Amino acid sequence: MDTIALTMREQQRVAVIERVFRGELTMAEAALVLGVSERQSFRIKARIRKEGVRGVIHGNRGRRSPRKLPSKTRQQIVALARGKYRGFNDHHLTEKLVEAEGIPVSRETVRQLLRADGLASPRKRRPPRHRGRRARRLAEGMLLQVDGSPHDWLEGRGPAFTLVGAIDDATGQVPGACFADHETTWAYLHLFQHVFTHKGLPQAIYADRHSIFQTDREPTVEEQLAGQRPRTQVGRALDELGITLIPAGSPQAKGRVERLWGTFQDRLVSELRLAGAATRTEAQAVLARFLPSYNRRFARAAAEAPPAWRGVDRARLTHSLCFKYRRVVAKDNTVAFHGAVLPLPKRSPFVSWAHKTVNVHVLLDGSVEIVLQSDRIARFDANTTRTSGLHRTNGRREVSTYGPDTTTAAQRYAIAP
Repeated sequence: MDTIALTMREQQRVAVIERVFRGELTMAEAALVLGVSERQSFRIKARIRKEGVRGVIHGNRGRRSPRKLPSKTRQQIVALARGKYRGFNDHHLTEKLVEAEGIPVSRETVRQLLRADGLASPRKRRPPRHRGRRARRLAEGMLLQVDGSPHDWLEGRGPAFTLVGAIDDATGQVPGACFADHETTWAYLHLFQHVFTHKGLPQAIYADRHSIFQTDREPTVEEQLAGQRPRTQVGRALDELGITLIPAGSPQAKGRVERLWGTFQDRLVSELRLAGAATRTEAQAVLARFLPSYNRRFARAAAEAPPAWRGVDRARLTHSLCFKYRRVVAKDNTVAFHGAVLPLPKRSPFVSWAHKTVNVHVLLDGSVEIVLQSDRIARFDANTTRTSGLHRTNGRREVSTYGPDTTTAAQRYAIAP
């Protein structure tokens, strides 16, 4: 019997279409959950009916697109946009590339190339004056809106913090929130770990276009060969868990979480003042008491009773919601990482890991793991060794773990999404 390996996203598609077969969801609702058009959801349903779970596997998996522009052509377009056609808007530039330069390319391709290179369009489009009100999702767990709110939450009694939180689109319930120094990748990963552990995996996350969630950088050679788009740490983690990331086009698009901050900056600030909170630890304790009362007061019942949360394995959650980096093992069987040198245990006295490309995982508890393919070959506990334990070996710093005197490794790398 053939073994079919499905990604988390493909498993999500199978689970949603099975709910359609059981009559629990309409095709329009399934399309919203999957983040595709209703027409595409019918295609997915037809393939699953005909081929079973194999129907969700894309036929082009692992193939390089034959329509991808050569690197030389991409560089030529950017050079023309910066030089000869400087100041041309995207549409006008596309016409000139086709008619005058003989480069057949679409306007959308030109737009993506220029934005990735930091060239903004000189012509700004006016937003529509009126916006239609979007209906809530039908079931709890279908969509979470997330955002961060920098504010003087302590009203001068302590430093200013950023409150990072999530709100369920169907019920208005706040499943989790936390105070952080700034809106960082580390803060969002901690928020997701709390929510996913206590509630489950949502079908989709609705967030703004912050660089924490998406990036405009050019794909690396490895990403091009794998047919992947550049992703941030948060985008990669959500993709591994099969959660659709929906970027909002404006603050009004995610108005539910924006309005939440207005309520919190009134009610929560009053609760913090009443408790006399002056530190982040004290503020977090007040927030933990405040959230249940807020949810009882303001949350509403979903249109559909069965929630859409999906179960998750704790180990998989831990190894998805972390920071991941690639490094090459040095000749002396060590990995250089953020100013420290991590020694790896040898497989035998005669065989080492030298020249192997490994993944360095910085977990949210501060520990560091070295992973080769899917096998963990070393783990460094952040709670056992401090920076004072660094010592020099052959002129290089060597340490058995990460653990500064005042901050953990996860906090140190929170600024590196």
